[in-house]
Amino acid sequence: MSAITINWSDLEIAFERNSPEQESFLDLENGDLLSIAEGEPDAAARRGKVSNNPDRYLRIDPASSREQYRWMERFVGAVQDLPLRERLLVAIDGKGAFRRFKDVLLAFPAERERWFAYRSELLHLHIQTWLDHLHIESANPPPWGRVVARPESPEVMHILPTGESPGEILRRQARELIDEIPAAEMPTAIVFLEFLRERGSTSLLGGTPVDLTAPNKTSDELPRQDDHDDMHDAIRDELHDDMHEELHKEGAVAS
Repeated sequence: MSAITINWSDLEIAFERNSPEQESFLDLENGDLLSIAEGEPDAAARRGKVSNNPDRYLRIDPASSREQYRWMERFVGAVQDLPLRERLLVAIDGKGAFRRFKDVLLAFPAERERWFAYRSELLHLHIQTWLDHLHIESANPPPWGRVVARPESPEVMHILPTGESPGEILRRQARELIDEIPAAEMPTAIVFLEFLRERGSTSLLGGTPVDLTAPNKTSDELPRQDDHDDMHDAIRDELHDDMHEELHKEGAVAS
């Protein structure tokens, strides 16, 4: 097979996109990408073009969700900031891991940029490995150059020698926060915690009460990040009403 001039930008997008509704094919004659999106008016015509030229079009194998999750795990294993690493461990546990992982990194711009660079490097390595395996030569080198595989990062399960679960991590972090609260603020904190304990999660999540920090709970059972503001406002208002009522009762007793 002779070398082809590859459209690297389109090839990168095709490998990054992992959707069952869309397929991409590399044109082995000119290096262009042919994409087929289900439901598009020309989808049938494009698919027929591929079917009629099986030796010309090669289907792209995007990085699977499982593979990209492993990239995320490896990144977490290399995070040096232990508190942030623990937050990321909680974030990637269970359904919705990718969204929660990105939400946590929003507050850490330097680590977020490091993640983007790390992910791009692994994606480029994935593309390079695919091309090498199929003996496809490019007439133009990729703009990112030749990628050298890095040593594997520690497995996430080995990061915490204590073997803490996400729920146990949250409990420990809560205890550490309590230790830092000034003594003068402790009565308010105690009222707040008792309020949460007695209320449970029924009114917060609209379902059966769940111990949100039980050792065996996974983070997909925690409130979603995009619900945080509404939950915070609701708790604040109801806590204020409850505290006002308690203070009123105490004043009545004292009088």
